[in-house]
Amino acid sequence: MKDEMIAMILAGGQGTRLGVLTKSIAKPAVPFGGRYRIIDFTLSNCANSNIHKVGIITQYQPLELNGHIANGEAWGFNASGGGTTILQPYSSTDGEKWFKGTSNAIYQNIAYIDSINPEYVLILSGDHIYKMDYAKMLDFHKEKGASLTVAVKPVPMEEANRFGIMNTDQKDRIVEFEEKPEQPQSNLASMGIYIFNWQTLRKYLIEDQDKENQLEDFGKHVIPLYLANGEACYAYAFDGYWKDVGTIASLWEANMEILNQDHPLYHSNPDWRVYSNNPVLPPQVVTDHAAIYDSFVTDGCYVSGEIHHSILSENVKVGLDSQITDSVIMANARIGASCRIEYAIIGENARIADGAMVIGTERDIAVVGFGDQIERKN
Repeated sequence: MKDEMIAMILAGGQGTRLGVLTKSIAKPAVPFGGRYRIIDFTLSNCANSNIHKVGIITQYQPLELNGHIANGEAWGFNASGGGTTILQPYSSTDGEKWFKGTSNAIYQNIAYIDSINPEYVLILSGDHIYKMDYAKMLDFHKEKGASLTVAVKPVPMEEANRFGIMNTDQKDRIVEFEEKPEQPQSNLASMGIYIFNWQTLRKYLIEDQDKENQLEDFGKHVIPLYLANGEACYAYAFDGYWKDVGTIASLWEANMEILNQDHPLYHSNPDWRVYSNNPVLPPQVVTDHAAIYDSFVTDGCYVSGEIHHSILSENVKVGLDSQITDSVIMANARIGASCRIEYAIIGENARIADGAMVIGTERDIAVVGFGDQIERKN
């Protein structure tokens, strides 16, 4: 049966602004919130929106991401008629290999999309934290008779110059796109979420390859071309919680925010579950010497120290008399005895020696990378 709409998740980003946290893994695979990875939110949105076929475009350090997603069983994509497909760069007859940009990645996977032959293609990023019903966005797209619908998030006007801004008329039709304008005319920031009529987008991508070969990015190239050619482009306003966790500061901040039980992710739709591919681990162990305040401590953890307003991912070990405050400790990290960790992100498999300190500030978060070791300073 023909699928009305499939999703294509762009998950190949290197995430250079996350520094040592992404030296061995792609940004969408970075852990978040104790038991998730960043891409879990986008995948869960697809599952909850009844999108059954999902193509996941990877490029940079995909091994851990591929293993996490597997066949999509954790999100229910392995059911009859559904599925996830990992789409990686390959050498083709026309010499293409690495994806040059977001729309070029879609062009190089036309054969996959054609094999499903959807009417609509939903383009998503794999590195945002949010809950969104894509079915409602598709309804909007159909009602407007759109060729392209762009999800937008109203932002404070004083911050609008940091984003790609969509200027619209009174009927939500996009009349102009401005990339990080010095004097923005509106505050409707692009979320990097698009619904395209597939045959129209396909025609543009193929024609471009036969001519200029310039349509590499949706924001920089495809949207301006659609507007110039008079295509029906509309802005779909989303007013829920949405966070781009592309920097150390924003990743730490988003983790700290979800410690608040009144966080909008908990209440925007309590039936909208966030799924993940979690390992099966024994229960946490909290010794007589431990004290835990306002924190998340997940399965497999062993705690013999004090934890204040922090998140411990699975299988973290915290030694005797150690103190962890306002920090994120990722999976399989080992914190020795008598350590102090404040305003920090400790990467997966990191080792903090007995008596060592990792101290940051709210404005300058300290970071220990994947598998790094921190020794005590004498």
